[in-house]
Amino acid sequence: MPQTSTTSLTFSDAGALDDWAAALEPPTVLIADDDEDVRDLVGTKLRAAGYRTLMAADGRTAMALAVGERPQLVLLDMRMPGLDGLGFCYELHSSPQTADIPVIFISGRAEPADMDLGRMVGAEDYLAKPIDPAELLRRVERLLGH
Repeated sequence: MPQTSTTSLTFSDAGALDDWAAALEPPTVLIADDDEDVRDLVGTKLRAAGYRTLMAADGRTAMALAVGERPQLVLLDMRMPGLDGLGFCYELHSSPQTADIPVIFISGRAEPADMDLGRMVGAEDYLAKPIDPAELLRRVERLLGH
């Protein structure tokens, strides 16, 4: 009589399913700006492009969201109550658990010195207000590869 063999598949790493499921989720972008109109405009554009968004009106709330939710990108205003954008970016990149989250400053301060300062504290990019939504999406896509 011929022998039959059976093969059973098992996952040696149960976390592999979580990693796979997370890869299917849309990238999350944290928008931190004390101007509600800017948050709404940017959030609407990003959600229409397929991103998940988190919103914060001040630096401390933004930091709590960054640590708790681990977004793939932060869009950050330079001037915010509680913790300004420079302090936020410095703190974000000083912590091993959030150091790899890229930051794009979105600010009304558009002097070269402001842009240099933003990059010194770890920002990958800097957009001056008023922002062009199409340019914002191009820069987000460049950083996230989405």
